[in-house]
Amino acid sequence: MLFNIVLLLHFVAFLVFAGQLLLLYPQPEKRTNHLTRVLGIALIVTGCLLVAFKYPAVNYFKVVPKLGIFILCSVLIGIYSGRTMPEKVYKIVFGLVILAGLIAVVKV
Repeated sequence: MLFNIVLLLHFVAFLVFAGQLLLLYPQPEKRTNHLTRVLGIALIVTGCLLVAFKYPAVNYFKVVPKLGIFILCSVLIGIYSGRTMPEKVYKIVFGLVILAGLIAVVKV
């Protein structure tokens, strides 16, 4: 039961995180807000909780890359928090988020 609640929170946080980045796409100045950074941290925390709940049977081929991707995304968003994010950095972050989503749904 608790695993399902954390999984749902993780999924919703991912959707809102990706949605926030998608909303920035048409804007000439890509400036993330505080919520995006908080969601990135929430993704890391809920991901770690999901691993802790499933510990003996964890698929490390999926968990380790996704954790690294979200740590990198959170660091980049934290660096450019309150400032305009360069187009290249935005595309890297958005591409990493799409890659994390693909890693999550592909069977290994």
